[in-house]
Amino acid sequence: MADKKNPFANLEEKFKETQKKPKKEKVPIDYKKYTKSFLVIFALFILLVIAFANIYVVKEGEFKVIRQFGEIKDIKESPGLHMKIPFVQSVTTVPKYQMNYKLSEAEINTKDKRRIIIDNYAVWRVVNAKEMITSAGTLVNAGSRMEEFIYSVVRSELGQLNYNEIINDENSSRGSLNDQITTHVNELLKKDNYGIEVVDVRIKRTDLPEENEQSVYNEMISERQSIAQKFLSTGDADKRRIEAETDRQVREMLATAKKEAAIITAEGDAEAAKIYNQSFSKDPEFYSLYRTLESYKKTIGEDTMIIIPSDSPYASILSGSLE
Repeated sequence: MADKKNPFANLEEKFKETQKKPKKEKVPIDYKKYTKSFLVIFALFILLVIAFANIYVVKEGEFKVIRQFGEIKDIKESPGLHMKIPFVQSVTTVPKYQMNYKLSEAEINTKDKRRIIIDNYAVWRVVNAKEMITSAGTLVNAGSRMEEFIYSVVRSELGQLNYNEIINDENSSRGSLNDQITTHVNELLKKDNYGIEVVDVRIKRTDLPEENEQSVYNEMISERQSIAQKFLSTGDADKRRIEAETDRQVREMLATAKKEAAIITAEGDAEAAKIYNQSFSKDPEFYSLYRTLESYKKTIGEDTMIIIPSDSPYASILSGSLE
C-alpha cells in the first residue's frame, strides 16, 4: 500500500544505492604521450609535403635540367616521374619541340648595289640542352645568337644576287636559297656548340626602301621593255629567216616540178607521136580524118561562124558526105 501511495519510492532507493557505491578515481591525462604522437604525425606530414614538392614530371617534348648548387648535375628527357634532392637541387624546363622565331627586319645590299628590306623567320629547336645552357645561358640568349648568324648568312647569300634574281622565284630558286641559308647557319651553330638546330629559314617579304622604290620600279619597267623589244627583234629576224627559207624551198619545189612535168610531157609527146606513126602506117585515111577533126576542135568554138567552099574537106566532113 505504501508503494501505491509514493510512486517515487523506487527511484529514491536506487539513488541511495548509487550513493553507497565507491567512486572511481580520476586518472591524470598523459600530455607527453599525446605530444609525442602529434609530433610524429606532424613530422610525417612535413616529410610527405617535402617529398611531393620535390617530385617532378618530365613531359614529352621537353628537357628537365637538374642543377646542384648552380651546376648542371643531370638532364632528363625521357617522360616519367623523377625526384630531386630537397633544398640542394633545382629543376628548370627547356623545350624540345620546334619553335618559331621572328627575326627583325634588316636592310641588305644586293649585287647590283640596291638596298632591300628583308623580313624573314626561322623554325628552330634545342637538340642539346647542356650545350645550349653552357654556351648561351638562356633560351633567349640562344635565340639572339641564332638571329645574328642568320642575318650574317642572309646578307652574304643575297649580296651575291641581283635584285631581280631575288624577287623572281624562277631565276633565284628561292627554295634552294632558303636551304642554303639553313645549312650555313647550322654549320656555324654546330661549330660553336650552341646545342640548337635551325630546321628552316624562310624569307617572307622583300621590300624596297621608300626613298628609292619608285626609281627602282621605273628602272624595272624600262628593263622589261628592253627585254620585250629584244624578243620582238629576235622574233622579226626569225620570221624573215623562216619566210626566206620557205620561199627558197617553194622555188626549188616548183623548179623540180616544172622539170619533172617537162620530162613527162616530152615523154608523152614522144609516145603520142609513136602511136600516131603506128596508126598512120596502118590506116592513112583514118589518120587524115583524125587530124582534120583535131584541127576542127582547135579552130571552131561553140558560136564560131565559118565560110568555106563546098568542095573543101571541112565542108565534106560537116555535111556528112565524106567518101
